[in-house]
Amino acid sequence: MAYLGTPIDTTNQFQSLQGKRFSGDASTTAFTLDIAPSSVFDIEVFVENVRQDPNSAYGISGTTLTFTGAPPSGTNNIYVVHQAKAVGTIDVPASSVVPASLASNIISGHTALTTPPATTDEFLISDAGTIKRIDYSVLGNTPAFMVVTGTDLTISTGTWTKATNWATPIYDTDSAFSSSKFTVPTGKGGKYIFHAHVYFTSTDDGKKVEARLYKNGSNAGSTSTGSATVRKYTNGSNRDVDIGWTWVADLSAGDYIEYYVNQNNGDNQTLYRESWLSGQRLIGV
Repeated sequence: MAYLGTPIDTTNQFQSLQGKRFSGDASTTAFTLDIAPSSVFDIEVFVENVRQDPNSAYGISGTTLTFTGAPPSGTNNIYVVHQAKAVGTIDVPASSVVPASLASNIISGHTALTTPPATTDEFLISDAGTIKRIDYSVLGNTPAFMVVTGTDLTISTGTWTKATNWATPIYDTDSAFSSSKFTVPTGKGGKYIFHAHVYFTSTDDGKKVEARLYKNGSNAGSTSTGSATVRKYTNGSNRDVDIGWTWVADLSAGDYIEYYVNQNNGDNQTLYRESWLSGQRLIGV
């Protein structure tokens, strides 16, 4: 006989019914199902082919079906049918979610972030059509740091001397400034910009004061964006030297930058505590 109305779907596993049979012994009241129903109304229970009243004949707790009275003895004389509940799972096919499938409030419907993201917060981006995960720390101009000299430092004449009189960094996003040097962290190579300022004394007219950034223990030299060395000569009206400069370079993980100064006054001079150094990684350049 043909079906009236919509035929039963025999190909979709979510349309199949799950059943279970038990044998009563006139004393047992609790039986274990394979699937936990949501309520007593999600199953049909039959004893000796008589359907039981879900309001009074049995109860459900997880996968345990408990009768209010022990069913009579018999072989497979109890059976339970789950009423069209899904008994399987299905994964969303790869690449099947399209923009039209997303709710219009998929972004606005969530709580707004009111503070800067943590460095390990993650975002999804499209890399030439391939979805990838990226940490916030990679997106921002970090590492970034700034240190100032905490005390005055005596500099011998004619000697390149490393500045070691740094105070606690004003900021240091990756804790990369240590032992008077900045070291590029793992995974943070790229183009960096450094800003430096030196405040120096020189008692004689026409004397030279120099400041320089060292890379990996030696003069960082010059790049297309400028020199790592700056110099200035004193004059009769201004014998204190105040110099500031900027330097940009490509650095790799493990490279380190240090700050050196030099003067040829003929005696010891003072690198004042007003000197400072800052740097940060650049993105998008």
